[in-house]
Amino acid sequence: MAYESLIIPFLMFLSKATTEELCPLRRSIDVLEGEYFFLCFPGSIRDNLLSKTYTVTWFKENEGKMNLIQETHRLVLNGRFLEFWPAELSDLGNYTYRLSNGTYNVTSQKWSLNVLKRSKDSCFNTNHLSRQVQDAGRSYTLKCNAVPHNKNVTITWYKNCNICNSANEEELHFPSLTIEDSGNYTCVVSISHAGKAFNTTSTIELMVKDGAAEVVKLEIIEPGEIYVETQIGKEVILNCTVFLGYSNAAKPIYLLHWIDNSLNSCSENTKKEQSIWEKEYNFDSGNKKYASKLLWIKTVKEEDLNCNYTCLLKTTNKAQLKVFKLKKGNPPDLHPHVFTTGIIMAVFFSLVPVLLVVLSVIFRVDIVLFYRDITGKDDTIGDGKEYDAFVSYLKDSISTNVEERKFALEILPRTLEDRFGYKLCIFERDVSPGGAVVDDVQTFIDKSRRLIIILSRNYISDRVMYELETGLHKALVERKIKIILIEYMLISDYNVLPKSLELLPSRRVVKWKEDKSLPSNSRFWKNLRYLMPVKASKSNIRSHNNSMSPISEEGSQATTVCWESKTFL
Repeated sequence: MAYESLIIPFLMFLSKATTEELCPLRRSIDVLEGEYFFLCFPGSIRDNLLSKTYTVTWFKENEGKMNLIQETHRLVLNGRFLEFWPAELSDLGNYTYRLSNGTYNVTSQKWSLNVLKRSKDSCFNTNHLSRQVQDAGRSYTLKCNAVPHNKNVTITWYKNCNICNSANEEELHFPSLTIEDSGNYTCVVSISHAGKAFNTTSTIELMVKDGAAEVVKLEIIEPGEIYVETQIGKEVILNCTVFLGYSNAAKPIYLLHWIDNSLNSCSENTKKEQSIWEKEYNFDSGNKKYASKLLWIKTVKEEDLNCNYTCLLKTTNKAQLKVFKLKKGNPPDLHPHVFTTGIIMAVFFSLVPVLLVVLSVIFRVDIVLFYRDITGKDDTIGDGKEYDAFVSYLKDSISTNVEERKFALEILPRTLEDRFGYKLCIFERDVSPGGAVVDDVQTFIDKSRRLIIILSRNYISDRVMYELETGLHKALVERKIKIILIEYMLISDYNVLPKSLELLPSRRVVKWKEDKSLPSNSRFWKNLRYLMPVKASKSNIRSHNNSMSPISEEGSQATTVCWESKTFL
């Protein structure tokens, strides 16, 4: 059972003949600018994964960091294919793919994609051709290596940039090669995509020799030392690829393997855990033959980063080495869902303080009053003042002032005094007649913590103007009192009011809205209480007294309210 669980991932290393030709494992790939091209991995990698479903993601390296490739109108993710419609010079770089089924994550080695500019003087680029050497007198077939996985295409053959008399075939057949058949053969494959026509080309340099056989030298692709980026705890696949010669050559004699000493010294614990596996397979690319020896490290550990993984090629002539070294790469990009969730959470938590500030501004008055009620705070104790507010209003006997007098003498004290426990000073109600009015007004304003001015269209008169000017002087110059303006009715002409009244903050103006403002919990009374001195309400006082021992009847009586009455001379 353990063997089966370990061998399942290695089915990904198997490759069928058809997919090997279509998706060869090449580290470096050349493609012409402006042509259709695709990258892919062998279909059997996914087909042989039993019944498990794998998802495919593609990445491109940019400044040492692998970035997730997003599909566009030009870059199309088509199953195991990454299609370029067409390739551009900006596509140059290293590419890799990742397979994941929730249990296993397999990342391939990098493809190095080199995008070549098109030649202006020829139908092909001399850097974008393969070479094939054949003996004269043999029958031979040239295969078009540019045929895409989509077979609905049109193929045209050229020899030395001159069109050949050949049908729309993937192969160009020679019954018997002659020296004159030597030349550069280019196949142009035309394919339609999204209503546009695209071409992809492949050029083969055919050399026909009179009975000559080419000597093939077996060699490791990119020998020497190579660094592979990985992460601790992740898997990594090391690919050691060898060029074996051409398909028409005799089968070479060679030995390709990973040196055991390096594996045992580097990952002794990993080896014991059966976390390292090797797999070898052969594949063709055109008429070239290759062999690959794959080394799969299931879980990279810290000690693996300091070791050399050596691939050895032995032939009849000499030996070649290729050394792989693991190095810790940049942390992988966040999964798109994780990134999106993170952005949403960041935006949400950044908006929470803003929302709290907005709510605190909107409900500032309610929050302050609630705090005063639960704490029972009282700032009036020991300040030497006798009254919480001096009330100034129009006090003549004309009939138009009946409602204003009722507001000043009944509604205002009934709510502020009886409901909330404030002590108002209203001249007309509490000051004994016979004294000097001017002196009495100034004296009682000095004894008050606030000056409440009830503004209306009939407010302006000599006596009331004196109260207003006295209060403004003490508020703005002496800074001994704060003014609260109650806009009881609209004033027809503001020009008759003192200019210094404009210096008062707008937030110290409270508007009376008749029946809407009558309830004690209306916005009018909340705003008015907010501007009044900080003082425990009657409900808090009663609650406090009930929690204490019984007191005398005199001590439990409500606070006396002082009203100011004022008449015009």
